[in-house]
Amino acid sequence: MIDVVMPQLGESVAEGTVAKWLVREGDFVKREQPLLEVATDKADTEIPAPQAGRVARIAAAEGAVVAKDGLLCQIDETAEQSGDAVTPKGESKQAAKAEESKPAPKGEAQGQEPKSDAKGNEGEAAPKDEAAPKKGEAPAEERSVLSTPSTKKLARESGVDLRQVQGTGDHGRITRDDVMRATTAPAPAAPPATTQTAELSQMIQAGGGFVPPIPTVGFGAYKVPPYIQKAGDEVVPFNRRRRITADHMVFSKVTAPHVVTVAEVDLHATSKLRDQHKDKFKKSGVSLTFLAFVCAAAVKSLREHPDLNSRVLDNAYVRIRAINLGVAVDTPGGLIVPSIKNADELSLLGLARGIDDVAGRARAGKTTADDLSGTTFSVSNPGLKGNLFGGAIISQPNVGILRMGEIKKRPVVVTRDGEDSIAIHPVMFMALSYDHRIVDGVLANSFLWRVADILGRGEFEL
Repeated sequence: MIDVVMPQLGESVAEGTVAKWLVREGDFVKREQPLLEVATDKADTEIPAPQAGRVARIAAAEGAVVAKDGLLCQIDETAEQSGDAVTPKGESKQAAKAEESKPAPKGEAQGQEPKSDAKGNEGEAAPKDEAAPKKGEAPAEERSVLSTPSTKKLARESGVDLRQVQGTGDHGRITRDDVMRATTAPAPAAPPATTQTAELSQMIQAGGGFVPPIPTVGFGAYKVPPYIQKAGDEVVPFNRRRRITADHMVFSKVTAPHVVTVAEVDLHATSKLRDQHKDKFKKSGVSLTFLAFVCAAAVKSLREHPDLNSRVLDNAYVRIRAINLGVAVDTPGGLIVPSIKNADELSLLGLARGIDDVAGRARAGKTTADDLSGTTFSVSNPGLKGNLFGGAIISQPNVGILRMGEIKKRPVVVTRDGEDSIAIHPVMFMALSYDHRIVDGVLANSFLWRVADILGRGEFEL
């Protein structure tokens, strides 16, 4: 018997949620055939069968959160597929036929499926065993619902029938917010107290520490007015990625004191260099964008200013040796930030190819957990239109993020041979958001000045 366990889905991923089983108990599977889909905070992954055989037991229900190395299912590798029936190797066909004539529940306990009649109908003895849940299991109707155990517990405590709730999570998963909405009838009165309110009350009564504002509730004397739906309004539920992003952004703003500094960058030299080489890069199947130049300049400046490539611990901070550069990518499912590992070891061509690779896989939905983990610094390029500059929120646990603005031709003062003149050059504003717990203004300004200096001079190794 082979145990299929929850694998390590990324260096910072300790558990995964069983999103959907692709097989059933008794099914015969081939080696590398997908068994189930597992969802994590980073990405969704299919878990393949390590060996051909029969699925003898499914140990984790859909919606269950399973830790690394936790049991998912068991495969009987000694079983072999013969026609429509699955029998253990070495067992004679006569024994298998005799077993099929026995009552279905007994036969199923030995790992055999009920025999089908000439019309293709299965035996009718199995439902009796299936109807009675095992000790400690949730009712059968609840087990069939895609949701986490904590959400199912909340639903039972709130008297909510999960079968009547429309799930807004990935693969139709029912979230805690779905259950809370189901418990609140549409009325002009204020909604009943939520679990978040109870948590806030417990934190206040415990005493000490900072109590953060609670969304939809308020902070201190300020209370958020309840929402009353009106004709024409559209309520758009959060999907799983939007929920994770929202929680991450709130956590970052509460945790890290953000400061933003802005630099004006003359891209004349970089633009000429790009025009000279973009056709050559295109023949190699790589797009030479201004984003690639900004990333290359940021990586070089990070090596000269290692405190910007750090993370904060409880009473210390770590200067991280590897520079894993995150690049924000807008996908149909929302914004994600895959990273280019060891970006400081790459040439401009290597960086441009890396950006194309992670962005392409992100938009195709093929990003892995490792792509989204280990980032040490990020660069964001929100688009070409209506974006003079802006202060991005730091992606935790990093201490900085660089945000590009739009590139626009502007008049600039050019000095040649001691004489000033006005010229029209492509210009961009860049904004650096940094964590003031460990990054001071002098260091942040020095880092950003160096990035602008590299771009202004066009100092790049192709």
